[in-house]
Amino acid sequence: MGFQQALSGLNVASKDLDVIGHNVANSSTVGFKSGEAQFADVFAASLVGAGASPVGLGAKLATVVQQFTQGNVTTTNNPLDVAINGGGFYRVSNGGAVTYTRNGQFELDKNGFIVTSTGQNLTGYAVTPSGLINTGALTNLQVNTASISPQVTGGATSGAKGIQALLNLDSSAPINTSTFDYTDPTTYTKSTSLTVYDTLGSAHTYSMYFVKTASNTWQVNTTLTNPAGVTTDLSAGGTAPLTTLTFDTAGVLTAAMPATQATIPDATVLQTGAADLTFPVDFTGTTQFGGSFSVNSLTQDGYGMGQLSGFSISKDGIIQGRYTNGQSKNLGQVVLTSFRNPQGLQPLGDNQWAETSTSGIPLIGTPGSSGSFGALQSSAVEDSNVDLTGELVNMITAQRNYQANAQTIKTQDQVMQTLVNLR
Repeated sequence: MGFQQALSGLNVASKDLDVIGHNVANSSTVGFKSGEAQFADVFAASLVGAGASPVGLGAKLATVVQQFTQGNVTTTNNPLDVAINGGGFYRVSNGGAVTYTRNGQFELDKNGFIVTSTGQNLTGYAVTPSGLINTGALTNLQVNTASISPQVTGGATSGAKGIQALLNLDSSAPINTSTFDYTDPTTYTKSTSLTVYDTLGSAHTYSMYFVKTASNTWQVNTTLTNPAGVTTDLSAGGTAPLTTLTFDTAGVLTAAMPATQATIPDATVLQTGAADLTFPVDFTGTTQFGGSFSVNSLTQDGYGMGQLSGFSISKDGIIQGRYTNGQSKNLGQVVLTSFRNPQGLQPLGDNQWAETSTSGIPLIGTPGSSGSFGALQSSAVEDSNVDLTGELVNMITAQRNYQANAQTIKTQDQVMQTLVNLR
């Protein structure tokens, strides 16, 4: 009798419709991966394991395989919305239980931890006090809102230190033999200024005055104006200049660099309670050519205290904070996880999967570091990969399969009715 086969056909067609309906229901779910029902035929087994009859017993649902193809990426206005463009999963933790997700809709909890909408912590690498990424251990990522400490001018631990000045001094300027007085513009040729910072992060205006004292020779005098508006002549009327710049006949600087600003005492000059201030001033690259005085570059390495004003996540997963003092600092790095067999992951709901023996062990890496780890895109989400057009066509096919199996039962019923009515 064909009832068994037809009933199994109805069952698998119904399961197929269930899978299709689940896909359609999640067509707008961020990070959702569609499923595909796969079926197998059924034969009765004999004692030796082979089919007892060439006539099968119908069909069964073999498995539902999730399709981990890339979904479309849609931009948003939330910096904590992060899309994976490529392979990999976010690694999230809830009280030590680790799961994996493609849904990059994150938010901050009351303690500044980055969490999912259901409260799981996003994991990654923390940073050292100096802002370096610590790849030694995974931790729950947290946006630290603490203020960034000030840095005194000349206190950089790497790169250029102190003041870097790149100028052109006018070789045709007249020699000035007047006694220097910063309040009298006729006693110096040109001047420029910038802000420097003491150990407490207080800003002071540091001015440099250039006086051409002889052919190819320029004296550099300096003043400092503290936060109270009091200006001090650090060069003592030109008798204690910062340095003397000398040039050859080609306009190239020949004076040794960098110069060092004489110690500026807090008690009489800074008056902020900071440590006494001194820093190098480097004029390397400064020229003396015929033409107007110009300041091509004027930088210094100090800054005041800053508060976190915002943050962003780069394509390699580094979370970088922006501060009100113009500085930036690494706050952590998002990691991704890949599996040799992602179809072996166990779906848990809430856009999460769990590791199983068939998925393989999780491989952890940074975004974009290899082909199995995609790059991240901040202020964006990965849409569901459900193809609605294809699912609607599949729905029609599944409906026809169901109707055909129902027709098989109807036909078998007619055959039995004929047998019952035999006289």
